Amino acid sequence: MLDPKHFDDLFQRLSTAMPKGLQVLQDDVNRNLRASLEAGLSRLDLVTREEFDVQSAVLARTREKLAALESQVAALEQAHAAPGHHSS
Repeated sequence: MLDPKHFDDLFQRLSTAMPKGLQVLQDDVNRNLRASLEAGLSRLDLVTREEFDVQSAVLARTREKLAALESQVAALEQAHAAPGHHSS
């Protein structure tokens, strides 16, 4: 999930950038912005950093296994194509 501190920082910057006359509405604007942002993000298909890291590790191991298997296949193909090799 996204860090709420990032949202707080964003809303703080927005509220300081508001014209003085609108700062009276700051809490209402912040609430509405937060609700809109959370609703939009909830519709996205997001994963947590932990899930992402786990899947990245799985992918790295899979790539290593694939590279090893490709090397084995290449060695077997080379041995099969070598002169003096008799196929049945």
